[in-house]
Amino acid sequence: MELHDVWFVLIAVLWTGYFFLEGFDFGVGILTRLLARDRAEKRVLINTIGPVWDGNEVWLLTAGGATFAAFPEWYATLFSGFYLPLLLILVCLIIRGVAFEYRAKRPEEHWQRNWETAIFWTSLLPAFLWGVAFGNIVRGVKIDAEFEYVGGLWDLLNPYALLGGLVTLTLFTFHGAVFTALKTVGEIRERARRLALRVGLVTAVLALAFLGWTQADKGDALSLAALVVAVAALVAALVANRAGREGWSFTLSGVTIVAVVAMLFLTLFPNVMPSTLNADWSLTVTNASSSPYTLKIMTWLAVIATPVVLLYQGWTYWVFRKRIGTQHIADPVH
Repeated sequence: MELHDVWFVLIAVLWTGYFFLEGFDFGVGILTRLLARDRAEKRVLINTIGPVWDGNEVWLLTAGGATFAAFPEWYATLFSGFYLPLLLILVCLIIRGVAFEYRAKRPEEHWQRNWETAIFWTSLLPAFLWGVAFGNIVRGVKIDAEFEYVGGLWDLLNPYALLGGLVTLTLFTFHGAVFTALKTVGEIRERARRLALRVGLVTAVLALAFLGWTQADKGDALSLAALVVAVAALVAALVANRAGREGWSFTLSGVTIVAVVAMLFLTLFPNVMPSTLNADWSLTVTNASSSPYTLKIMTWLAVIATPVVLLYQGWTYWVFRKRIGTQHIADPVH
């Protein structure tokens, strides 16, 4: 296996980690509007992800940086062609971070309500847009002989990509509901389990349609195996959730995300961005990669830095592992 193949796998792993971790905190942000009934319950939901949401975004920064360094042609075509949706995602992530930090700075009802509304929308929109973006990457876009995107914004809003957006939106919401049930106590925990069941059933239908479409269009034996794992894990997560086994349900919903992302990258390889105009104009792991020397240096840096990142992030989750409820929410002090 060549180094550019290794880095394709590593970038797939980084995106998988990002969607696994950021997926549930996007889901919790969406649930602040769908699940919480009052301000105390909204604070419970926000507190479940308060210590970890910014650490989860490190995976996105690392995935973007690794793509820039390992596959500069891919990075250039992707970020220029998908400029508007990616800019919208970036703006949402900025506003979302500010909302988490500023929401409790003032006691006025309208102040806190406005920031809570911002958390909801800036969780929902990226959850949808990431699916649209990856749907287009897998499906292929209009790339010319100069490896430049020559389509428009409306070309990205095709049925396949929009279905992919609905899948990530519902899957992340389900993942967040299961995480909420795992991290809370009392009535909010029970309502999270009931909501997870309803959202999970919708997710199963949408995911089966999207993954089946992907398999029929670009799949092989490996992608079919990933599809089977994704569907089986999602069904098992629903069963575990119904049985009140939140730990197993969360693990299995995470396996579903891992399998879905794995299937998308398996159907993509050896391309990184297929061209719908001419297959010879597609960006591949070979023609989009950096020099072997650059990839070698990056590999050594990854070997040294990755264990450190995993250790400190794992330690954060261990420290904040206990459940919380409204009884743990102190009265605000201003």
